[in-house]
Amino acid sequence: MTRAMVLFAHPCAESFSAALHRRVCDTLSARGWEVDDCDLYAEGFAPVLSAAERRGYHDIGPNLDPVAEHVARLRAAEALVLVFPVWNMGYPAILKGFLDRVFLPGVSFRMENGQTVPNLTYIRRLAAVTTYGGSRWRTFLAGDPPRRLVTRHLRYITRPERFRFLALHDMNRATQAGREAFLTRVGRAMEAF
Repeated sequence: MTRAMVLFAHPCAESFSAALHRRVCDTLSARGWEVDDCDLYAEGFAPVLSAAERRGYHDIGPNLDPVAEHVARLRAAEALVLVFPVWNMGYPAILKGFLDRVFLPGVSFRMENGQTVPNLTYIRRLAAVTTYGGSRWRTFLAGDPPRRLVTRHLRYITRPERFRFLALHDMNRATQAGREAFLTRVGRAMEAF
């Protein structure tokens, strides 16, 4: 059995992001994946990096202590799926805080001769499922930071065999039919994942 960690970042259970999250988890489970559903808001994840954590950031071993449970969950995964809305052209703060606090030296990367080397290469599949309030054109003009962070940074440190970035743009004006079509697209992508 293959294990997938699903990182979900939205506080409202009635949101479209929550519907996407359910579709991802349900589809992966139906396909035989063991799903570690990491709902950051429901779990009360503390996203703020403390001064002590920052000072000990490069002390591999002790730097894991404050987030040891989440590091263990990440290390047990063979796939990583992020489900989040884009807010202010970025990740929700709780997701950014998770990446800051959990993707540490010795976890997501290691240093060799002053260079960073990917350390999450056991993640064989990587996907992001997201919604943008703005149009594709406005997102393009802003440089699309969330897509770049996933397609460049996360993809670099994981080196996955399979990768998907699924985005619904112009969410503020999306019709019911448009949202349903995107849910279907996400379900199909997770079936083939």
